[in-house]
Amino acid sequence: MFKVDNELKCANVARTIRFTEKLFDTLNKYAAENNISFNSLVLQCCKYAMENSDKNMVNLPE
Repeated sequence: MFKVDNELKCANVARTIRFTEKLFDTLNKYAAENNISFNSLVLQCCKYAMENSDKNMVNLPE
């Protein structure tokens, strides 16, 4: 189960990604409700997806 935390605070590689407006609004609202930044939420979602994928990419760097 996905749980919000602050383990990925020191992200420093800048990249540009594009979201649909609806997905952006949903993620932004979720981040605000959980008192974390949008960036932190996206990082956590990516990490969760990778750890729980069929290929189970364990030992991802933090």
